[in-house]
Amino acid sequence: MKWPRLLPELEATRQPPMSASPIVLAYSGGLDTSFCVPWLSEKYRRPVVTLTVNTGGIDSGQAESLERRALALGAQRHLLVEARPQFFDEVIRHLIAGNVRRGHTYPLCVGAERGVQAKILARTAQELGGDTVAHGCTAAGNDQFRFEMAMRALAPEINVLAPVRDESFQRREQVAYLAERGAPQLPQGGDYSINRGLWGVTIGGRETLTSAGSIPETAWVLSAGALEDPLPEEPHELEFEAGLPVSWDGETMQPVDLIETLEAAGGRFGIGRGIHLGDTILGSKGRVAYEAPAAEILLCAHRELEKLTLGAGQMRVKDTLAAVYGDLVHEGKQLDPVCRDIEAFFDSSQARVSGRVHLALQPGGVWVRGVESPHSLLAASRGVYGETAGEWSPRDALGAARVLALPGMLHSRVSASADEGGGDA
Repeated sequence: MKWPRLLPELEATRQPPMSASPIVLAYSGGLDTSFCVPWLSEKYRRPVVTLTVNTGGIDSGQAESLERRALALGAQRHLLVEARPQFFDEVIRHLIAGNVRRGHTYPLCVGAERGVQAKILARTAQELGGDTVAHGCTAAGNDQFRFEMAMRALAPEINVLAPVRDESFQRREQVAYLAERGAPQLPQGGDYSINRGLWGVTIGGRETLTSAGSIPETAWVLSAGALEDPLPEEPHELEFEAGLPVSWDGETMQPVDLIETLEAAGGRFGIGRGIHLGDTILGSKGRVAYEAPAAEILLCAHRELEKLTLGAGQMRVKDTLAAVYGDLVHEGKQLDPVCRDIEAFFDSSQARVSGRVHLALQPGGVWVRGVESPHSLLAASRGVYGETAGEWSPRDALGAARVLALPGMLHSRVSASADEGGGDA
């Protein structure tokens, strides 16, 4: 077997004394990290401190359950760090400002929070005087790179252990190991791997292993059944100040509260569902289902408000930088200084993105009915599109048409000359 055996009294006398320096384990409560608690303790003869970073999706009952399970598995201590406001301030607000979607659809639901979690993991290890951290990632996913790249940048002196990946433990082996030690039974995860955070949920299962099908209705986490008995359309109003969401239906809220309110509201309509097919960090293809009702509502509303308040050049440059920024976040490179440069551009671009967005929640989607802003470029014009010019005369328009046609005219002239000359031999 790959793991240390149980410690019967006969073997216990042969074990070296336990070191006082703890291993800090990033702990989610799932099979992989639950397995890591006793395995690390037995393998390295060191206490294990479990750390759960709440970047969304953990209520008080779940927090208590995580702590009980960690201690029952043998953790010396369990720590829960509230990081939702930090996640918004350091990551989500930039995703909103950039209207960031990977593959034009996926709003980076879960991977975006790994950088914040890694920061807190490194800081906690340093505060506890530890020189080692651990995570439960396998060799097959992106999170192993996100955690370890952040750790190398933040605290290169700290050792990083990944038992499930490095020892190639299979699920059945982990289950047997925990059962052999009388570990508390884990909650049944069913057939789907679920990751939930403030910005949404990802769902992986047998249907996402190929490109052909979708997950069943019962597998959705936030919106199961929402489209089977659809609700009637609901009108709402969302307000932004300098690109940040500040109120919902006239009620001012803190960002985290507002996002959680939108998640609940949008989930009832099945808003924000999707299946993302894209490239992994190593270049292979991967596919995952996701639910992001709050992200869908906010990004749709914010994008429409930007159309009213920003110029075409600003929008084009933002779209280009948003694609780069999304790739960097996806690849775990959030600590690269180029991210700070892009964020500075986003911040500058949002100075006038203030106003109200009138929208309707509908089964499966959100419809932006209208926008208004004190910085409206539409209202600033003396003309009315399709009706009156206002800013120019008919002669101005004729001259502009001739000038704008010049590149195409010159190309046609050269093409005609080449055709008459027979072209290249």
